[in-house]
Amino acid sequence: MMYHTIIENAYVPSGDDMVKTCILIKDGLICGFVQSSEDLVAERTIDAGGNLVLPGCIDSHVHFMDPGFTHRETFATGTRSAAVGGVTTVIDMPCCSIPSVRDLPSMRNKLKAITPQGYVDFGLWGGVTGEDVREGNLDNVQKQAEEGVIGFKVYMTPSVPSYPLANDAELFEIFKTVAKTKLPLGIHAENFPLCEYNVRKSKESGTLEGNAWEKARNVMAEKVAIQMCCTFAEYTGARMHIVHLSSGTGATVIEEAKKRGLQVTAETCPHYLLLDGREMLDKLGPLAKIAPPMRIQAEADLLWEKVQSRAIDFIATDHAPYELATEKEATGMNIWTSFPGIPGVETMVPLIVSEGYNKGRISLSRLVELLSRNAAIHYGLYPRKGSLELGADADFTFIDLKKKWKIDHSTMQSMGKYTPFDGWEVTGKVMKTMVRGRLVYDDGEFPEGPGYGEFVRRQTISALPTTIEF
Repeated sequence: MMYHTIIENAYVPSGDDMVKTCILIKDGLICGFVQSSEDLVAERTIDAGGNLVLPGCIDSHVHFMDPGFTHRETFATGTRSAAVGGVTTVIDMPCCSIPSVRDLPSMRNKLKAITPQGYVDFGLWGGVTGEDVREGNLDNVQKQAEEGVIGFKVYMTPSVPSYPLANDAELFEIFKTVAKTKLPLGIHAENFPLCEYNVRKSKESGTLEGNAWEKARNVMAEKVAIQMCCTFAEYTGARMHIVHLSSGTGATVIEEAKKRGLQVTAETCPHYLLLDGREMLDKLGPLAKIAPPMRIQAEADLLWEKVQSRAIDFIATDHAPYELATEKEATGMNIWTSFPGIPGVETMVPLIVSEGYNKGRISLSRLVELLSRNAAIHYGLYPRKGSLELGADADFTFIDLKKKWKIDHSTMQSMGKYTPFDGWEVTGKVMKTMVRGRLVYDDGEFPEGPGYGEFVRRQTISALPTTIEF
């Protein structure tokens, strides 16, 4: 047999161990593993250099802003940033584009705009809002599900004008509707009346300190929102998923719901695990402003515990860059008027490798679950994605576990040239990124270019086990 590619000198995960192997690739798929490729023939051979080769990492929560907000990010710059970060598949949110994705015409409009630009493969979230409930448009949910979206996103707080929040009653109707599709309902979980009241009182007091943002949109607002959503999940049977969970307190609510047998899952982000939010907000101001806010150190420490117990199912980024000159640092702009969002797709994998695996917070098998396998299962992309099984897409993230380097905002591929991790020294660097058997990133080079990335429709409907470890 003539193979397209043989990857030699690779170390792949086998449980919590690494196994040295040669990976055989044909037609963009994994077709075998051998100890030696000496007698095999391939069009090309790639030396993995003794690096760890993970099943391609997935960022299931990005806002690439295209079409419509391309002064912030384009799909090309976003997916190129993903490639540098070792992310082989992204799943783009429905809200931050014009028009927002809430029906088939808007979904097809988005695909037409972004498909020629992708450096890596991509899926799409479907959209549903409170306005869809009020105007009787909930039939669009099933139509989007049939078109291959991986789940549906809803906001309990304001997003862009074309993506209105859902109040409590509207949210319950959305739960009932999405439950019929058996797909996850991704929820931005903050109690808006609490946030709105606290923000107004803080503004009236005249405070402009950065940490006032976290104090106003506090942990309680997240906790009570999650508690209500758990109740809705219990009554409807919907698969409730909390996106960008910011607090250990909120994760504890998720953990208790799992123990009760509810179909609830959650993701968190590197910035919630690794940064003291009030410290960062005081230091960076609007550059560290996100929603929900980063929390105090005690919440981050508790969040790590919940990652270890499996209350948290996987890691994502909520990558959402803004234009610095007009939306973060404009003259007269302050912590209340600046836009909430930061880039993250380029730094997720190295940060979790460095601060999670290399520091002994998580095992190798857990690293694979958090960065690859669990998101693929949850969103119906497994085993095509997130897998080292024969017949899976040959998506790989090559990581030099010993490479020490420094995060530098000025070299990031994202148009948002800022990060709260600027200057961080990390151990573990992405060296190559492969999608469907071809290198899309190779130590500073982009061999395939825009348009190689493909739209990946949901393959199956599958759910993660709600297992808690003690």
